[in-house]
Amino acid sequence: MSMVVDSVPDSSTFVGKTIRPVAAVSIHGIVFDGERLLAVDSKNGYLLEIDPYTNNTKLLNGQYWQEFIGATGLAIADRQLWFSSGQYVYTCNLEGPDLKPEVFAWFDDPVNGVAIWESTVYITCHKRGHIWVYGRDTRKLVATFYSPGIGVENITVRGEELWVCDSAEQSVYCLDRATGEINFSLITPFESPTGLAFYDDQAVGKATLYVAYVQQEPYVRDNPNADPNHELMYRETTFIHPLYFYNDPHQCCAFSNGYLVEMRYVEELAPLDPVDLKQVEWRMALPAVTPRQRIRKIESVGLPFSRIDDVNGQKVAVFEFDQLDLDSRAVFGWRVEMEVWGIKYRLKPSDCEHLPALPEGFADRYLVDNDNLSMETDIIIRAAAEAIGRETNLLRQMFNIRNYVYDRLSYGIKPHIDTPDLALRRGVGSCGEYVGVLLALARLNGIACRTAGRYKCPPHPLQRNLPMEPDFNHVWFEFYLPGIGWLPMESNPDDTNDGGPYPTRFFMGLAWYHAETAKDVPFEQLLSQGIPVNKQVVSIGELAINHVQFTILEELDPAAHLAH
Repeated sequence: MSMVVDSVPDSSTFVGKTIRPVAAVSIHGIVFDGERLLAVDSKNGYLLEIDPYTNNTKLLNGQYWQEFIGATGLAIADRQLWFSSGQYVYTCNLEGPDLKPEVFAWFDDPVNGVAIWESTVYITCHKRGHIWVYGRDTRKLVATFYSPGIGVENITVRGEELWVCDSAEQSVYCLDRATGEINFSLITPFESPTGLAFYDDQAVGKATLYVAYVQQEPYVRDNPNADPNHELMYRETTFIHPLYFYNDPHQCCAFSNGYLVEMRYVEELAPLDPVDLKQVEWRMALPAVTPRQRIRKIESVGLPFSRIDDVNGQKVAVFEFDQLDLDSRAVFGWRVEMEVWGIKYRLKPSDCEHLPALPEGFADRYLVDNDNLSMETDIIIRAAAEAIGRETNLLRQMFNIRNYVYDRLSYGIKPHIDTPDLALRRGVGSCGEYVGVLLALARLNGIACRTAGRYKCPPHPLQRNLPMEPDFNHVWFEFYLPGIGWLPMESNPDDTNDGGPYPTRFFMGLAWYHAETAKDVPFEQLLSQGIPVNKQVVSIGELAINHVQFTILEELDPAAHLAH
């Protein structure tokens, strides 16, 4: 059972509400017409008028719905409706007695999104990887921009900006309308964005960006004709949700929807084998304070903290035991309330041409083999050289290393983590093995880097006030640009296409559901009489069962929480 919460801050407005249109199956284009919300259901061919307050829908194209099957982009200009479907862009009169489409233009390849600004028409084409700019009256090509992502893209226009959503990149891009250059980009709180539109709230003088999504949702079906009667099934689900954002050009990053999340990490002491440890310190790293993660409250669970240490700028909770043996039982850990946000950095190789030297001490900590990285093996040394080729720009080097690793590894889970040389030979790796190979290749090329992470909140931000448990722990990666700082990079989730191209959503970016802990410190560590306990003698996994829970409490707007 799950609780889905659509927060409405004020009954006089729908802003903040998740819109779930009745009878909609697969929304791929949306546009606001004053208080009206129009959406095209690509699968059914329906043009829907949606009441965003009630989710009620009205079918507008009952006579010409077949022409709308496969439609994606949607726009309104001068009471004309524009939409793209297949290889055509159509227009129809919104004020007429019907919505009979007329062809504006035909293309050699399928087109996806359409937007209108005065006398200019913007059209996206996934197959070509382009945004075409046409004259509305002349119907001639004026300019061509490169698409910012690799997936199917939709588009809208606002003032001097083009806004593009990309289904594969889980991103929305803000582009300069005149040049097509990316101003900034945002990671969306849900996967597979398929349409976007701004709603101008005249009452408060503020515009809110809404994004449509289409996802495959697993569910348990009760089939009385089967034994057992419960079956795992999948269904398509579609909805529209506001995308909140705050762009910080001084920090070269943009923040998107945040959430107040409660995280619990608790150990249940229950040794498997005889053990006798005296004067034990059980150390647990606490979630870090980062640009995209803020801590509101920390408290102990079960046993009280003996103390909280500061190690390399990270907080570590310490629990003390006089003795641990086979009969020892206890529950202990921490509970944290934290704000987490989506973040995406926007840096170009030209920003990294003349970087200063690494800070003092970084080489000894972040360029050495201090975690069984096999940096002395022939296969890793050769891979490090092959990955960057003749590239000298540090940002391009890191990007090339990522792509090299993605070309040679496929994701797979194993009971234990092998060293990078073995993972590279095998060609299959878990998230930890991806990180190991990335660390080894980057450090051999003089790029300071470190492991980050530990857990991700289950990515269900509409399920509020119910505890959720992650299926696995998870690690990712951070690399350092001198003079700029630490930048995040996911380990394997962007390795989605065999041989590429690969999304760049998590290259210098993290989604809201990443919980950042254990940077520059072990996540958990045992000391007995002041000496670290060797894992070969006894491991934490043999001593205790860990319990990890996340509870999403509320959604947060970064413009309200981070702008000041």
